Amino acid sequence: MRAVQVTEFGGPEVLNLVDLPDPVPGPGQRLVEVDRIGINYADTHQAENSYLAPSKLPLVPGGEVVGRAADGKRIVALLNGGGGYAERAVADDVTSYAVPDGVDDLTALSFIVQGTTASLLLRKSAHLEPGETVVVHAAAGGVGSIAVQLAKAWGASRVIATASSDEKRALALELGADVAIDSRAENMTDALREANGGKRVDIVLDMTGGAVTDQSIAALAPFGRLAFYGMASRENPKPIEARNLLGHSTTVAGMWLPHAFKLPGNVFGRALDELFELALAGRVRAVAGGEYALSDARAAHEALRSRGTMGKLLLDPTK
Repeated sequence: MRAVQVTEFGGPEVLNLVDLPDPVPGPGQRLVEVDRIGINYADTHQAENSYLAPSKLPLVPGGEVVGRAADGKRIVALLNGGGGYAERAVADDVTSYAVPDGVDDLTALSFIVQGTTASLLLRKSAHLEPGETVVVHAAAGGVGSIAVQLAKAWGASRVIATASSDEKRALALELGADVAIDSRAENMTDALREANGGKRVDIVLDMTGGAVTDQSIAALAPFGRLAFYGMASRENPKPIEARNLLGHSTTVAGMWLPHAFKLPGNVFGRALDELFELALAGRVRAVAGGEYALSDARAAHEALRSRGTMGKLLLDPTK
């Protein structure tokens, strides 16, 4: 089968199209004939071995696919340890989910990681309550574009989006944001308070890191929450002092999606089912960010790392 393989860690240049033997499923697994492959920002960290879970060489990146199982059923699956950038992939039964009729490949792949991330950030990490103000950084991205829609659907009084271009800010407004500001603002604290009528904000969803995180924390109202789920800038925020958290009753939470599988009550599966229901009801939609041939995986990673993309990026394993 055709697959993208990494034999040395690095940037997009280490992604190479090769021929590999078909993977063989073990007990509790299934072989998936892949129709489309989802690309996540985490894949760029996986390729350079800077992700929370260490990578091992040789590596076929990619953690999400949609396709057909041996019984012909259409499924979307999370993969354990990679293997997604290929014509065929092995998925654990427990992380394979039926795709409802009426849900297309783009939507299924948008929801399996980015949609569930947005849902759990708002519900589990930030504990959104109706009437609160929500800031969504990178609001035109895979997680951000869904988070904007969910925040509005779940009763946020005001959604403030940040994005780096006019086109991205226009998309955020189209998705339901009340205001969209430039993510390159010189002082994000002042920009967020101005966008909220001079008031501090209740919730910030942040995957940027560095000064954006520091200044977003400073914009929080008493009992405000910042949910941190990535570091696209590859810059660490400043260390947080406990006494500063006391000063405004501030909560700073981190979220890594794999931990959701350790929660009782099938939290992840219920979040995914709810997203599918919202999509079928026309209340939340996936945003197409571009489809690349499997042979163009390098170009896809270059586009993602440039921070110039919007929505969900896909790979077509037939090309």
